[in-house]
Amino acid sequence: MVTTTRSARSRPWRSATALPVRDIHAWQAERDTAARRVPLAQPSPAVPWGDYRPKAYNGEAVPFRVTAFREGHDRIGVHVRLFSPSGDESLHRLESLDDGFDRWQTEVVLLEQGIWSFRFEAFGDDFATWEHAASLKIAAGVDAALMRELGALLFDRAGAEKGRPVAERRALAAAAVSLRDATVDDAAALSIVEDPVIAGYFRARPLMSLGTVGDDLELLVERERAGVGAWYEFFPRSEGARQLKDGTVKSGTFRTATKRLPAVADMGFDVLYLPPIHPIGTVNRKGPNNTLDAGPGDPGSPWAIGSADGGHDTVHPDLGTLADFRAFVRNARAAGVEVALDLALQAAPDHPWVAAHPEWFTTLPDGSIAYAENPPKKYQDIYPVNFDNDPAGIRAEVLRIVRHWIAQGVRIFRVDNPHTKPLQFWEWLIATVTAEDPDVVFLAEAFTRPAPLQSLASAGFQQSYTYFTWRNTKAELEEFLSGLAHETDDFLRPNLFVNTPDILTEYLQFGGRAAYRIRAAIAATAAPTYGVYAGYELYENVARPGSEENIDNEKYEYKFRDWAGAAERGDSLAPFLARLNEIRRAHPALRQLRNLSVHWSDDDAILVYAKHLDAALSPDGRSDTIIVVVNTDPHSVRQTMVHLDTRIWGVEPGSPYEVEDLVTGGRWTWSDHNFVMLDAFTEPVHILHVKGPR
Repeated sequence: MVTTTRSARSRPWRSATALPVRDIHAWQAERDTAARRVPLAQPSPAVPWGDYRPKAYNGEAVPFRVTAFREGHDRIGVHVRLFSPSGDESLHRLESLDDGFDRWQTEVVLLEQGIWSFRFEAFGDDFATWEHAASLKIAAGVDAALMRELGALLFDRAGAEKGRPVAERRALAAAAVSLRDATVDDAAALSIVEDPVIAGYFRARPLMSLGTVGDDLELLVERERAGVGAWYEFFPRSEGARQLKDGTVKSGTFRTATKRLPAVADMGFDVLYLPPIHPIGTVNRKGPNNTLDAGPGDPGSPWAIGSADGGHDTVHPDLGTLADFRAFVRNARAAGVEVALDLALQAAPDHPWVAAHPEWFTTLPDGSIAYAENPPKKYQDIYPVNFDNDPAGIRAEVLRIVRHWIAQGVRIFRVDNPHTKPLQFWEWLIATVTAEDPDVVFLAEAFTRPAPLQSLASAGFQQSYTYFTWRNTKAELEEFLSGLAHETDDFLRPNLFVNTPDILTEYLQFGGRAAYRIRAAIAATAAPTYGVYAGYELYENVARPGSEENIDNEKYEYKFRDWAGAAERGDSLAPFLARLNEIRRAHPALRQLRNLSVHWSDDDAILVYAKHLDAALSPDGRSDTIIVVVNTDPHSVRQTMVHLDTRIWGVEPGSPYEVEDLVTGGRWTWSDHNFVMLDAFTEPVHILHVKGPR
């Protein structure tokens, strides 16, 4: 039986390897055998631990891989059968990777949100087995007559299949006659064996034997923003804050912060992340630079949540009302920007929870409540929640809070320190929330060990902070970026924030302005999601002595920035960030994670990588290739040879092709070996678009 998929316009997938859907009812008995006739193993996408679904995002090119082999020299074929959430069934042919490990792969772009199911199917490929043997034997004059008759029998068998097009059946019948015709010499018969048209017939509708059907597996496809986006972070209290004549500061509000939205949108950012917007505790409030002596005008840390004015379901009265927040969200959406809100499950000592639910915290032997610590750091203004004392009550309260902010228009949550809470809690919360609203996205702010970081991603977090800020050399970045693209890609989506209020690395502190361009360029091109904390475009690089935090940290005070003046002086990175985001939107290859390939240079500071998307997988039907060459040393001018595996984007080694620098507009003719010079002080990066053969 042959069925058809939807029209190309409505189908929920894109693929260069799609085949007509064929029934496999005769293979079902093979599904229940432990040692299948054609063994299938190590299916991917998969999550390496836990009973979790792997995941992708709408529009992502997903590699489907499996190990498959059979005894002897006979050839096999491998398919993956996909079932979309709406019931569309499609069949896709896998190619051998020829890696010596019997791995097979195809890529399919998934275009429908929800739970997909898939299974791998392997079979003896009777035509491929005959084609391989016949091409060798007929050319060598060995068993030529036998090979010709075996081929004719295969063509008879294929021609008898009712599902094949009439023209194809006639062509196969004619080929069978020619193979049996004694007046047709072996050279002419060999041309039939090697005919690419005939091979195409059998590729689309292979002659199968010894079929094996793999297990039914699932893949969660989430909305595009779960995997693609440029994030910008600002504190709304600083946007529009002004100093009064008496020296005190009047806080910015949601209304004044709205005035900053056009600039965020003009830079091309998709998501605006707000630190906690709730009332801030007064007990043990922190002063400037995390000191313990807050003055009467010090606003305190937004992460010290809760006071007599309310808790997690309330907005700080200095910022405005809940209605003002909803208006801010609407205005951001009108500008093309989504608002992400911080979800920090902790409490200031005067949070309403402390009086109403003291059992939600840890009481020490002296009767006091334990405050938060990250030795040697101490957070005397914060009580961590103890999830073991009343798990049912805490779950109910957190779910209520998340639902409350969803009702205000929020669909993205940046979760503070999720690795300090039980993994099973996040698994439950994310599953519960996304079952009600599949568009909700959770970002894990977990700068922690690989096991908890990856477990959080496996358990449901759509995005994760990573170690990117601490990976700065060529060697470090090659290993790190390759791992993100090819080792954890089935379950962990990185959000490459270049800085945060708490993270100002030595690279940025001492790398000068070149360091800021370098880090932004890598973050924006190496992964489909990255982020910037406000002030980055002003090159804020002074740290509190002995720390990685900005001096006069915005966590503890208002920040006054001269955006307009910096723009007028040409002293802002904003135009460069805008160009990066413009490039990202124009090039679908940069909206993919798994397509990164690392290439080579003769210099230990010149990082080279490429991102390629085949035409069949691209939304506009055109292939897209970006080559990024970066001088990772912000203090030098480097010149070197760059070496590229151009076969990845369909150019034979040694052949010329044109590239355009999307930052400077320069154009050159390149091949697989190219000379580059990158001056960190003027232009430390090439972002090259491959225009095509010369």
